[in-house]
Amino acid sequence: MKISIFGLGYVGAVSAACLAKEGHDVIGVDPNQTKVDLINEGKTPIIENEIGEIIQQSVASGKLMATIDANEAIQQTEVSMICVGTPSQANGSLDLQYVRHVCEEIGSALKTYHGFHVVVARSTMLPGTMRDVIIPVLEKYSGKKAGIGFGACNNPEFLREGTAVYDFYHPPKTVIGETDAKSGEILAAIYQGLPGPLIKSSIEVTEMVKYTDNVWHALKISFANEIGNICKSLEIDGHQVMNVFCQDTKLNISSYYMKPGFAFGGSCLPKDVRALTYKGRTLDLDLPILNSILPSNKRQIEHGLHMIMSKGHRKVGVLGFSFKAGTDDLRESPMVAVIEYLIGKGFDIRIYDLNVNIAKLVGANKDYILNHIPHISRLMVDSVNDIVEYAETIVVGNDAAEFNDILSKTNDSQVVVDLVRVNQEVSQGGRYDGICW
Repeated sequence: MKISIFGLGYVGAVSAACLAKEGHDVIGVDPNQTKVDLINEGKTPIIENEIGEIIQQSVASGKLMATIDANEAIQQTEVSMICVGTPSQANGSLDLQYVRHVCEEIGSALKTYHGFHVVVARSTMLPGTMRDVIIPVLEKYSGKKAGIGFGACNNPEFLREGTAVYDFYHPPKTVIGETDAKSGEILAAIYQGLPGPLIKSSIEVTEMVKYTDNVWHALKISFANEIGNICKSLEIDGHQVMNVFCQDTKLNISSYYMKPGFAFGGSCLPKDVRALTYKGRTLDLDLPILNSILPSNKRQIEHGLHMIMSKGHRKVGVLGFSFKAGTDDLRESPMVAVIEYLIGKGFDIRIYDLNVNIAKLVGANKDYILNHIPHISRLMVDSVNDIVEYAETIVVGNDAAEFNDILSKTNDSQVVVDLVRVNQEVSQGGRYDGICW
């Protein structure tokens, strides 16, 4: 395929060299004449393992060249990749001046381009940038419509400095945000044969994925450092602790807890976070990440409450209020906190949870239910249908299987607030509202 790469910095140079090595005809575009000259001389403009040899070979084979002329590059290629920088401004926002300028150049060149050209953004940009900046600028300067006169995709890179060539050929995933299927297919063909899953989604999802990845990596480093600081103060080898931690790929290093939803609860997590942060205070340690876990959890409870109360209904039915499905454990259940707050605000509440109903009669939590939360236990009903018949707003509090079809049981005047995503419905702004989706 014939590909132009706009921006010959770190990402652009690596992408250009590796794509050329794969047999594509690549033209690098950069306003810096020095970078252009280095590429055309078969030399690398960046310091990166293996890249110099790849550039030298690709230029020698005629697969890679560079120019300062954007129009020349566009007219000779089918796909353009934007790899320019998006540096931070003083207030933390992104400086998009380079992105805008490149889009103006590409758009102007597309005005006289014959055929369907796909413009791919690989620069790291916040969600909404494709819709609000890149596509409007391209349409303005080209006079064409995205998806018809040209294609537009988002394709975040996952290249680490020092191992970028290895990462290019061994990606954990290839992510394509497409505005139209044709553009997505053209871009996907470039990565054919690479290992790892190829994932297509909306451009907004793929824009957010890159930030989610990077912030998660930053959080992991800082989390490990705070654990290490506690270990150091206790004369424990923090590396040994984290080595053991990382060997658990069932729960610790896995997707198990990585689903957005409601707050955590139960007999372990709140108690143990509280105990470890208390220990940190006794050691005079400043642990901003660990200390923020419980406040963050509280904010999610408040967020759920706001969603419920904003529906404007007084009759609220709760499906599931143990801290998770399959248990009768109400210890520090966030749903108990929600129910108690709503009762205090004068809402008319009914509650159903099969396991808690059984525990109320014979379970280990019988004493807790009858003596510690009797005001709640008196509001319990016997079935899902009792909730549906009573409530104007129905709140799904855990993911018991019997709640999966709750939306189909409601009428047009009822609202479902789903705190756990019992099915794959997407928030509709009306009858169904998910807390994080």
